[in-house]
Amino acid sequence: MKPGPQRLTILHTNDIHSHFEMMSPVAAEISALKAAAGEEPVLLLDIGDHMDRAAVETEGTMGQANIDIMNLTGYDAVTIGNNEGLTFSQEQLSTLFSGIHCPVVCCNFLESSTGEPPHWMKRHVILERDGIRIGLTGATAAFTSFYALLGWDALDPEEALREQCRLLAPQVDILIILSHLGLPADQQLAGRLEGVHAILGGHTHHILEEPQMINGTAVCGAGKFGLYIGRLVFEREHAGGSFRLVAGGCVPVDSTLTDELIAPAAAIHLERGREVLEETVAISDRHLPLNVQGESPFGNLLAQAVRRFTGSSFSLVNTGQLLGPLPEGEITSGMLHALCPSPINTCIVQLTGRDIRTALTQSLTAEFCNKVIYGYGFRGKILGSLAVDGLKILYDPRVMPYDNGIAVFVDGEQMEDERVYSVGTLDMFTFRTGYETIANGTEAVFLLPYFLRDLLRMELQRPGSLEESEAVRWEMQDT
Repeated sequence: MKPGPQRLTILHTNDIHSHFEMMSPVAAEISALKAAAGEEPVLLLDIGDHMDRAAVETEGTMGQANIDIMNLTGYDAVTIGNNEGLTFSQEQLSTLFSGIHCPVVCCNFLESSTGEPPHWMKRHVILERDGIRIGLTGATAAFTSFYALLGWDALDPEEALREQCRLLAPQVDILIILSHLGLPADQQLAGRLEGVHAILGGHTHHILEEPQMINGTAVCGAGKFGLYIGRLVFEREHAGGSFRLVAGGCVPVDSTLTDELIAPAAAIHLERGREVLEETVAISDRHLPLNVQGESPFGNLLAQAVRRFTGSSFSLVNTGQLLGPLPEGEITSGMLHALCPSPINTCIVQLTGRDIRTALTQSLTAEFCNKVIYGYGFRGKILGSLAVDGLKILYDPRVMPYDNGIAVFVDGEQMEDERVYSVGTLDMFTFRTGYETIANGTEAVFLLPYFLRDLLRMELQRPGSLEESEAVRWEMQDT
């Protein structure tokens, strides 16, 4: 152990979301920051959502590309985000994280069957660098009902973290929480937990140019997509003393930088991903246009897919899930991935006719169709109109918005405002985003793990589906 003041630098990333184009620059920037620290110890940590199945590299390799890049970059510990936990099966996660070269730390994520963390995860770890003992624990956002369907128990993060901090504090010199919970939760935790030196945050994509100091804890966040690297420097005067934060903030990443290991690895994984996604899944005898401002055959096909998969009498889906028309000819899994990249699942909700009518009326307005949506698994650009299957809608485009200028029919009978209907729709609506009245639905049943592109694949393989998609659902009233 060196005499005199001791320093420890902590570098952290979060919510990279498979932006492989930034992974080489991030690694190069990390190398430069490590070099600047000289012989002083440096820890590199990731706070989750490194993976995103919207990327060809991740989808085509089922996340192996991300693990390879993290190993080559040299992370010392990571936690998981909802994009790891919710978009891969237990078996896939086991395969992925069995190959990572550092600890995966999360204390509120357990196997339902055992009540214990999976074999590839630890509730906490203690790392030692130059005689400095660093305690690390982590937590991920508790999407309890979703995780239960995948065989996981997501515990209350605060209670789980409190227990781990109580165990770690007497044993370590520095205590760090890797939190994929979001900034409001991190701020609350800082005020309630004792002995924590820093909470490194993610999930809400917040960037804190300087750490927020709350109750002696540095609350941090480094944005998203690898655009920044978080950096903290702790120092103590002598061995046995207490560490204090002497520097903290976010370092912008120069996107022109290149790392000699990461750049070729990312290129190889892109090529491998593309090769896997070249599989032909269907052959279409016609072009299916897409109109995100109104009705179109490709939007209808998606609604058909959701209706059939959920077994509901009718379905509601937003056309913004689709990023372009479906071409005629050979359809590959890569094409469906490119056209419908969002890792979104379906669900069944019980919804009143009034709430359905409100959403459908909103769908006729530019305000809703052009609404920009972020998060909730959505990887499109705008919300888009509502596509339906199992409904017939008569509307008058001349009436003012919300003037009840539509008539909705189910099985030939007019929809009743007070009646409750079983509706097949999308899980993102249950978070009260987009067409918010759909979130008023009760008794939600979530259907995991299939994504919308998986349902499109099934629907394309069903005889007669293309012809059905061309049938008109939204009919303009004669005047």
